[in-house]
Amino acid sequence: MPNKLFVIDAFTKNRYSGNPAAVCLLENKLLSDNEMQQVAKEMNLSETAFVKPLDHSLVNKATLFGLRWFTPTNEVPLCGHATLASSHALFAECGNENSLIVFETMSGKLMAKKDGTSIILDFPLNKPEKIDPSLVKYILEVIPFEVKDVLYSPTTKKLLIRILDSYKRTDLEGMANLNGDKLLQCKSELTVKGVIVTLKGAEDFDFYSRYFAPWVGIPEDPVTGSAHTVLGPYWSEECGKTLLKARQCSPRGGELTVMVRDDGRVDLYGNAATVLRGELEI
Repeated sequence: MPNKLFVIDAFTKNRYSGNPAAVCLLENKLLSDNEMQQVAKEMNLSETAFVKPLDHSLVNKATLFGLRWFTPTNEVPLCGHATLASSHALFAECGNENSLIVFETMSGKLMAKKDGTSIILDFPLNKPEKIDPSLVKYILEVIPFEVKDVLYSPTTKKLLIRILDSYKRTDLEGMANLNGDKLLQCKSELTVKGVIVTLKGAEDFDFYSRYFAPWVGIPEDPVTGSAHTVLGPYWSEECGKTLLKARQCSPRGGELTVMVRDDGRVDLYGNAATVLRGELEI
């Protein structure tokens, strides 16, 4: 039998917004690494997730799953929105009977829990460290704003760039997509796999952000769970609270709630909506 395949919009309640991910269930036929990469390239979304039940032959009964994520060009160690999409596929599309499921991943065990209409993801906290801006001066030259803080997450290789508080959400939303080719050509003293541009929030949100990762084949990611494992601890300290509301200001846009815990973990709250149901032929 062919493997089930879904396209799911994550970190949104509405279809055609948030961040789309493909989710392939490996319950009928296992795929090689090369085949998974080919499928991800064919889907041409920022991430394609491959989910395999590990502790039960029936996907609706299993509590433990293997989970891997591929961009169109390579495998990545952590992806929030594709984990949320995978959880939604198991809960909503496959009728998984459990309220809590666990994923075995390159980033260790990740948990997803039903919370009413939302899903809570239990992720590792990736606290960024302040760095000397000169280490990434060529990347900073690509940013069309004045910069307030520059930090780096050594665990995720993500660069966090906070722009001045005088800017507004509309400024961040109106920023043209960063030139991926130019970013790839930038020399840096650090290994950078993604750039987060963030701004202090207003009204209903504690902070705003956009995320660019041409190094892994993603010019701009619409809503990025893994980036919020870096943003969460930074803005938690800046705002003096552990529960934060976030808005990612990409053209598609998306929202999530971040809970920074004192055990080195972070909870990401989000919703998802199924856009496509199909079967994968290999």
